[in-house]
Amino acid sequence: MLKPYLPVLFILGLSLLNAVGMLATSHLASWALRLWRKTPTKLAPYESGMPVLVDSRERFSVKFYLVAVLFIIFDVEAVFLIPWAAAFHQLTSLRGLLMAEMVAFMVILVAGYVYVWKRGALEWD
Repeated sequence: MLKPYLPVLFILGLSLLNAVGMLATSHLASWALRLWRKTPTKLAPYESGMPVLVDSRERFSVKFYLVAVLFIIFDVEAVFLIPWAAAFHQLTSLRGLLMAEMVAFMVILVAGYVYVWKRGALEWD
């Protein structure tokens, strides 16, 4: 009964063992090498190797968040294409219906993209 799930359980266990092992190794190495000492260099903020020029609590433009949300929305919608393609390949008797569904999906997606484009949300000042 569990035979089909054994490879999945094996990979899950191996992944968990690997994660715990890496954390334990890192902790033991820092303890053995005494790397936890707080020095001014270690306490300094690090940002891409550059010294910090402005306060980190600076306000961001709303456009930044809008572009991020739009990216997530279009990315998630693109993920829906994979199950559709698998169903389209397997269900030969429903290909017309599946194609109509995809055309409707793409029309809605393109309409949203054009709306966002016309509103100027993709322009960076």
